Amino acid sequence: MPIDDATRCPCLSGHPYGDCCGPVHRGDRLAPTAEALMRARYSAFAVGDAAFLRASWHPSTRPATLDLDDEVRWVRLDVLATSAGSPFDDEGVVEFVAHHRGPDGRGSLHERSRFVREDGRWAYVDGDVR
Repeated sequence: MPIDDATRCPCLSGHPYGDCCGPVHRGDRLAPTAEALMRARYSAFAVGDAAFLRASWHPSTRPATLDLDDEVRWVRLDVLATSAGSPFDDEGVVEFVAHHRGPDGRGSLHERSRFVREDGRWAYVDGDVR
């Protein structure tokens, strides 16, 4: 689903998409923290950007293909906690709950995601679903 840069960012940071996750999705800017990458990944699910999701996945755990469900609409992100993941760290953990709606009704995904930073670029490694 295309999104205008003036629209509120799906990650609910309070910023417009063009000032938040949009530049990260387009490759104009790197996510400075593990949380920023997690927010950009959530927003990529919300806008259907599978290419960004694959590109932001660490090569050691990246799936060969990624098919997003067009019938699932991601509607809210709650960041619960972060551990490390600053611009000065090489690893970080972000715990979040992502809420969605689909043909089967409402649902949520509660995950503790692990990220690593290599050559200045954060990447999603894996997550423990709660």
